[in-house]
Amino acid sequence: MEHYHMNLTLRVWRQRNRNEAGRFETYKVNDISSEMSFLEMIDVLNEKLIREGEDPITFDHDCREGICGSCSMVIDGRPHGPWKGTTTCQLHMRAFKDGDAITIEPFRADSFPVIKDLMVDRRAFDRIIQAGGYVSVNTGNAVDGNAIPIEKDHADNAFSAATCIGCGACVAACKNSSAMLFVSAKVSHLSLLPQGSPERAQRVTSMVAQMDKEGFGSCTNTYACEAECPKEISVLNIARLNREYLTASLSGD
Repeated sequence: MEHYHMNLTLRVWRQRNRNEAGRFETYKVNDISSEMSFLEMIDVLNEKLIREGEDPITFDHDCREGICGSCSMVIDGRPHGPWKGTTTCQLHMRAFKDGDAITIEPFRADSFPVIKDLMVDRRAFDRIIQAGGYVSVNTGNAVDGNAIPIEKDHADNAFSAATCIGCGACVAACKNSSAMLFVSAKVSHLSLLPQGSPERAQRVTSMVAQMDKEGFGSCTNTYACEAECPKEISVLNIARLNREYLTASLSGD
């Protein structure tokens, strides 16, 4: 693959805190390698800002391996940028070309208030998980992995749902800031497994109630969430969530 360098114009959202109005600021970065990751490019800009005595751009990151989901940015209008099935930290600068102007902003949702610049508060997702995204088990020795037979289709679907990293791209992509894809993934991967069966009804009602309490919008089936999800979680999980919720409602649990 050809390796090249580029000069770029970055239009970056700067916001001191959640109480102050934000604005876009324009920066130039030069001699950016096509082999850099997007976050490395931001690092280069921040080093330049620090040398010039300016406040560096705040952004969230941790693993830089596409695992933790904290690298939440909207790049040219798309959560995590132009590559499909990719987190921001795994996006590389070869996705862009010399002379490009790139707009970088935080995830936009009332339920994800801006902390500073490109960092948002996604603790609403944590509270949804705390409401029911777990199984209660007796402590003791670990159960043998093959002790409970599970149909392969159920195991495969549960595994696919469990790949959700809770980054919030689905919320940022949705015109209503809906969290249905996230919640449905967390409900699905437990409801499909026998270990999740005892708390099945309580789980879905509690998690949906918390989702509504956090102020996330409703789903209108535009599938933008699936299109922008870095783990390509299927909207079929939303249908499964709706069935789970209806069943729990009818059972009176």
